[in-house]
Amino acid sequence: MRPILVENLTYDQAQVKTEVANEGRDLYMKGLFIEGDKKNHNGRIYGRDQIASAVKQINEQITGGYSVLGEVDHPANLRINLDRVSHMIDKMWCEGPNGYGKMKILPTPMGNIVRAMLDSGVKLGVSSRGSGEVDDTSGKVSDFEIVTVDIVAQPSAPNAYPTAVYESLMNMKHGHKMLGMAAEVNENPKVQKYLKSELLKFIDEIKIR
Repeated sequence: MRPILVENLTYDQAQVKTEVANEGRDLYMKGLFIEGDKKNHNGRIYGRDQIASAVKQINEQITGGYSVLGEVDHPANLRINLDRVSHMIDKMWCEGPNGYGKMKILPTPMGNIVRAMLDSGVKLGVSSRGSGEVDDTSGKVSDFEIVTVDIVAQPSAPNAYPTAVYESLMNMKHGHKMLGMAAEVNENPKVQKYLKSELLKFIDEIKIR
């Protein structure tokens, strides 16, 4: 079985920007999704040819009519968990050795939580999830494929691991209630306001600003 390769980028590293469209109804995040031609914090090196090939495969899936869905946080496997889906990849492209992309935030419970976080000023990062072969000596990656790019919350402490939003939400006292509110938020301004208020408490609790 090929190893699972996960690479995290903070908000600043990914140069995350948001865009709105369709009179504010559609929200997008775009930025750097994966770095190439340099050894990353995991000791791996993705050559520009590997990134270009992986980006091409993602775009072929999208143009072929397949949705490339992403989650909040990422599991320890390559499966997509529909209850955690927050966005879908709109497109990817290469700039130099790096892979950039744009994702659309979906009106799912986790997507609504992401939107509320962004509206509240939370700085969210990205995490590519894929597979490939890694040379034990050089760290160079070959036969690389991107499965998706997930959204992660960077912690307030430098050099710490990204905060696991989904797990933290499920473990807190009113987490399931908040997730239920997120499912109802789309057409109800009162629920939107209350969700944002509860989410700010959650953000302070897990310290991800």
